[in-house]
Amino acid sequence: MSYVVTEQGLVHYEKFGEGPPVVLLHGWLGSWHLWRNTMKALGEHFCTYALDFWGFGETMPTASTYSVKDFVSMVGQFMIQLGIPGAPIIGHSMGGTVALMTAMDYPELVKKVVIVGSPIEGSSLAFSLRLVSYRPSAVVAWYAPILIKIVLRRKGPLDHERVPSWYRMQVNDLSRTSLESFLTSIATLRETDLRARMNEISVPTLGIYGIYDNVVDPGQAQLLQKQLPTATIEMLSRSKHFPMLDEPDLFNTILRDFLKN
Repeated sequence: MSYVVTEQGLVHYEKFGEGPPVVLLHGWLGSWHLWRNTMKALGEHFCTYALDFWGFGETMPTASTYSVKDFVSMVGQFMIQLGIPGAPIIGHSMGGTVALMTAMDYPELVKKVVIVGSPIEGSSLAFSLRLVSYRPSAVVAWYAPILIKIVLRRKGPLDHERVPSWYRMQVNDLSRTSLESFLTSIATLRETDLRARMNEISVPTLGIYGIYDNVVDPGQAQLLQKQLPTATIEMLSRSKHFPMLDEPDLFNTILRDFLKN
């Protein structure tokens, strides 16, 4: 367990492997744990860094730094403080949106971008996520966590029995999330629309989406291709919102090939 000091406080991260650096970003209600298997798969060729956003995982909540833009600043500070001159950034769901914005705001730090089931426009989020992005609904869900747990089960990996630890991991991550980080992060993600800025991205970009994704409309893959014609698109035919869990071997192969080429 490692921490780095930023302007807002300590940021937790985990490091694994040897070689050129790669930064991994988790999604809403997640943590670095999502990337355990991916870090092992990449560790032979890359030094992987997986961090926790403010108010998630092992990074302690702060006063008011839970917006998507705050997370972009956090990634920039993280890389600068650790002396990472530039690296590919891989992000899942909200983390992918943060990765795209980091490439826009800190182009000197980002060598490649990989987004996994990520929204380019917040309106592509599932209705249930858009609903809890408003305070009244968020408060109800927060104080009736059984509702969130039901949603988690519905929107988890395609084969729950093959990855039974996923649900326990998500519930554990949820227990460490504050109401403000829960609400602000998803509310600002819903309001995000990157279409007008996509032409600012000049680095190689890969979008990986599961065709059965019921958290983010998989049609965002086509939007990515339209807004950034140079992007590479991979649609995984046996995946929902977590292709790194639904089809780990294929996912890791695609990732390795993109990073090494």
